Amino acid sequence: MKTIQMTIDKELLIEVDTAVRDLGTSRSAFLREALHLALRRLRIAAMERQHTAGYERHPIDPNEFNLWQDEQVWESET
Repeated sequence: MKTIQMTIDKELLIEVDTAVRDLGTSRSAFLREALHLALRRLRIAAMERQHTAGYERHPIDPNEFNLWQDEQVWESET
């Protein structure tokens, strides 16, 4: 692990310390987890942008998902 120094607003630090106390963890562990979650959100947002861009480049054909419609068997209720 690498030790870092950071600046944080007093009000935010109070909230972090309250959460840390309630969770029974340390500031470092809490902040590591918060950073992991933030990075995960960034990766998901990037994938969503890629997904959107892909569909913008290659829009869905109106009949694309109808291919198997006639092959489906629906049980009738009796």
